[in-house]
Amino acid sequence: MSSIAKRPDGRYRARYRDEANREHARHFARKADAQRWLDEVTASVVTGMYVDPKAGRVTFDSFAREWAARQVWEASTRRAARLAMNGVTFGPTPMAQLRASHVEAWVKKMSTDGLAPTTIASRMNTVRAVLKAAVRDRVIASDPSQGVSLPRRRRAEHSMTIPSAQQVAAILDAAEEYHRPLWALAAFAGLRLGEASAVQVGDVDFLRKRILVQRQVQRGARGTGLEVRPPKYGSERVVYAADGLLELLARHLEVFGAGTGGWLVMAPSGGPLPPSTANGWWTAACDAAGVRVNLHSLRHFFASGLIAAGCDVVTVQRALGHSSATTTLSVYAHLWPSAEDRTRAAAAGLVADVLGGPADGLRTSGVS
Repeated sequence: MSSIAKRPDGRYRARYRDEANREHARHFARKADAQRWLDEVTASVVTGMYVDPKAGRVTFDSFAREWAARQVWEASTRRAARLAMNGVTFGPTPMAQLRASHVEAWVKKMSTDGLAPTTIASRMNTVRAVLKAAVRDRVIASDPSQGVSLPRRRRAEHSMTIPSAQQVAAILDAAEEYHRPLWALAAFAGLRLGEASAVQVGDVDFLRKRILVQRQVQRGARGTGLEVRPPKYGSERVVYAADGLLELLARHLEVFGAGTGGWLVMAPSGGPLPPSTANGWWTAACDAAGVRVNLHSLRHFFASGLIAAGCDVVTVQRALGHSSATTTLSVYAHLWPSAEDRTRAAAAGLVADVLGGPADGLRTSGVS
């Protein structure tokens, strides 16, 4: 319902009621301008783009906090979201006044402050989720972050470090014997640190040669204490273990036995192993071995081994516990042989079958 009425002062009052039956009004010097405004409001209602003018007065900070409170997140995701939302430079700005320039200035500041492109992209994803929610709730008509450019990220093949077999062997040899199963589970089963720290003796099925990944150890929601919960993104899985890995775990149990509560490797004080303690052990092992690699690179080592052995994308995805094959490809696509590689390998097989190798080929051509 809308109407235009001429006031005693000669101005025109245009008004309408929204779907919640709240009245909105504006005053114009000309009737044509009043009608144009009502036409624009009507068009936005028809196209589903209508936004209550009062809704946009809420600040980004306020809306983001309310939105975050409704999300079902793991503690690590909540910590990352909090860092992103607290770090924006436009927190006190009303949502209706947010512009792409505000978002661009924030991205520029993060880049100037030295944040890595991957970190900037992660924080932008959180902020974009907030803004998309605001669009869905009709707090704003459009997402001001659309089209904002981010710093270029290094391609996976240039940013990924995969340790050599010799480096992994040096680290395992230099590590404390009690710590060794953690690094072996990462290198030979692809477990994340939190997953390896949460392995219990009952998760290792020596008869069927498999390891059940069904929990992880992480810091608490506020960065303090420990939480034992299912793996990230629901990546519970079965990893089919090599004989050598199972033998290493069996020797560990023979020497040290199971920890209190059945933990394969537990904290010095008992109970599940905190990530900070495990990271300290890893640094000590690398220092002793004279090797400088990231702990997560052992997971890359495992994935690269599967790919080199001819495993397909879905097999690698399931072994690593990725949420989708797309995730696996986004990280490891460069490790799979290209069409050119496969063509050369197939052609080399044909040459070997027909000519019997380089020497026979030379003799067949008549060269002495």
